[in-house]
Amino acid sequence: MQWIDIGVNLTHDSFSRDREAVIARARAAGVMQMIVTGADLASSTAAATLALAHPGVLFATAGVHPHHASQLQPEGLSALRALLAQREIVAVGECGLDYHRNYSPRAAQLRAFEWQLQLAAECGKPVFLHQRDAHADFIAALRNQAAALGAGVAHCFTGTAAELHDYLDLGLSIGITGWFNDERRGAHLRALVAAIPVQRLLLETDAPYLLPRDLRPKPPARRNEPMHLPHIGAAVARARNESPEQCAAHTSAHARALFRLQTPA
Repeated sequence: MQWIDIGVNLTHDSFSRDREAVIARARAAGVMQMIVTGADLASSTAAATLALAHPGVLFATAGVHPHHASQLQPEGLSALRALLAQREIVAVGECGLDYHRNYSPRAAQLRAFEWQLQLAAECGKPVFLHQRDAHADFIAALRNQAAALGAGVAHCFTGTAAELHDYLDLGLSIGITGWFNDERRGAHLRALVAAIPVQRLLLETDAPYLLPRDLRPKPPARRNEPMHLPHIGAAVARARNESPEQCAAHTSAHARALFRLQTPA
């Protein structure tokens, strides 16, 4: 089985001492390709550099997370546009809206999101989307750009059936993380994940965050790693009444098609 992790924060400081070992452990577990998430201009640049050093194995996104939206000014769009021209960058984002924490004012979040949707339409790359407690504004922004936008993925989906149907109606793919493995917060996802069409389902760890709660034994540092993606995939497969081999095959095929990933060596 070969899996693809479409969202891993490998530039995070928690990986600074053993990043290469983390990549090696993931590949030994069958996670053959990973997309490194960019959250601002600095981390997006670092993600691109990391992907360049691991051709065919690592890819990257470039964008500005809503937490950092107030940092994105018009002059920063030129730098972001240049990053998006790189072959290793396969998506625009992580971008979207987060009204749960409001680390950036909502007006700044909406402005940065609109700019990044426009960049995605311009460069023809999919959007890697974040939404928390902002569904109405998020969907409205996407609908306003729907005619020009291409593909996209609702990263780390944890929402309701109504939200899922809104995303599917817009043509978005759905990213499922280890949140699914949390019997307290993720139980409702078991029914919803079975309703996701096979050509729309994607898997991600969001490492170092969202360590699967049912993982045994627990890592001492409680740091999530991409090597745990098959554990998430096996739980998703059970909920969909399919084998892990089937789940790995169709989620990997979809990830390669959506993000135009080259086949690994």
